[in-house]
Amino acid sequence: MKHLYTLLLLFFMTGAFAQQGTQGSDIEGFKMYPNPVTQGKVTIVTASNSAKKIRIYDVLGTPVLETTILGNELNLSQLSAGVYLIQVLEKDKVATRKLIVK
Repeated sequence: MKHLYTLLLLFFMTGAFAQQGTQGSDIEGFKMYPNPVTQGKVTIVTASNSAKKIRIYDVLGTPVLETTILGNELNLSQLSAGVYLIQVLEKDKVATRKLIVK
């Protein structure tokens, strides 16, 4: 039963995050790799390659990391292994994806 509640919460959170952006659409040319993260760093590439505001949430919706990156590499070494949601905001666009840290 606990797993069902967690899955329902994850489903509703994903929908809510997708609606938070001013335009509500994905970032052009968005790529994030490697996923799952094994070396503590993830690369986030976009077509415009401008500054990106990053928010990472655990599966319960608790914010665990909020930062801004100017390049394309994000250090995740402070996160423990698990499943997260990553929200990337660039200019007026937003992309939300599942992130797995091993």
